[in-house]
Amino acid sequence: MSSPLRLAIAGLGTVGAGVVKIVRQKSALLEARTGRKVQIVAVSARNRDKDRGVSLADYAWEDDPVALAARDDVDVFIELMGGSDGPAKAATEAALKAGKDVVTANKALLAHHGQALAELAEAKGCVLRFEAAVAGGIPIIKSLTESLAGNEITRVMGVMNGTCNYILTQMEATGQGYNALFEEADKLGYLEADPNLDVGGIDAGHKLAILSSIAFGTQVDFDSVELEGIQRVSIDDIRQAADMGYRIKLLGVARMTGRGLEQSMAPCLVPASSALGQLEGGTNMVVVEGDQVGQIVLRGAGAGEGPTASAVMGDVLDIARGLRMTTFGQKAETLVKSTPAQAAAPAPYYMRMGLMDKPGALAKIATALGEAGISIHRMRQYDHVNESAPVLIVTHKTTRAALDDALARMSTTGVVSTEPVALRIEEV
Repeated sequence: MSSPLRLAIAGLGTVGAGVVKIVRQKSALLEARTGRKVQIVAVSARNRDKDRGVSLADYAWEDDPVALAARDDVDVFIELMGGSDGPAKAATEAALKAGKDVVTANKALLAHHGQALAELAEAKGCVLRFEAAVAGGIPIIKSLTESLAGNEITRVMGVMNGTCNYILTQMEATGQGYNALFEEADKLGYLEADPNLDVGGIDAGHKLAILSSIAFGTQVDFDSVELEGIQRVSIDDIRQAADMGYRIKLLGVARMTGRGLEQSMAPCLVPASSALGQLEGGTNMVVVEGDQVGQIVLRGAGAGEGPTASAVMGDVLDIARGLRMTTFGQKAETLVKSTPAQAAAPAPYYMRMGLMDKPGALAKIATALGEAGISIHRMRQYDHVNESAPVLIVTHKTTRAALDDALARMSTTGVVSTEPVALRIEEV
């Protein structure tokens, strides 16, 4: 019989406790599916005395996660502490240098140090797995590195932050504004300790950078992700987009073009009838388009104890079965440095602005768009409020550069009473 696979877990928060529960409660199932026992030998966390709802009495305790990572009786080091640097980075490096396989849920660590860690893992003959780092329980990493490996990927996009999707869908459902829903999400425990990681698009941007690396064979380049959060999305945008047949999502989009790699994480409009448009609450969705398979849609829980612990265990069981994969789907030395490119593929845009109650105001806006080479697909004007009329415009396909030119021209017309909002409409 094969020897047991011995695990060490650093970080015993929601996900760490969930992993402990799976190993304790499903030991027979895990052994049946891998042909060997899977057992925890040691753990580490900041607070030894905290009640985590599961017994840790059978495991050795290490106050220092780096010491935990270097233990001789550990085969797989599971890093669930979080953070791009500090103890998470130090312990992960220590585990790899000691020849141990690593499973992590840490998207920030991989987004900032993925290339160096992949090179270290491969130099030491170790496996670095991270299914839980992107979209919780959705098996998107395995799909890209294994099931879709025979495809040239043309586009990856998705809703990858459940907190933002919760806020946006609740704004539409309840009629409450962004600030009220932000406070509600905070009370429900949906927000990170630094809320800007969620609502500023940073958390989702980390995930997009990781997916881009696998999809396009490039080194992870989070610094080149164009980021815009949801803070400027108003209840008026939500309602009026719906009135035009769209819903607003914090949408990540990555594509390789002749100019380079486009990576953007920003509020976009998607058709309300599309799979992305129908996504509710904290659920995540990733859409992958390949030259052979067409469009694949994966939907599921993007966070939480069960889904994320499930993803961690999926990686652990692959290691138990003897599956040895390169970190990003191909050898780290073959990953190329991408040329960053701004998202410039032509697309329709949604625009909202307030126009002063002046003769010819609408004509001036249409002229500004025309001079920038942009044609109007649809336009709608609402009743005046305090001598200002909200106007919605959906353009035909245009570039962001042309749109910025049009916005600059509008600012000189003297008829715009509120700063225009312009959101890309992504075809899905």
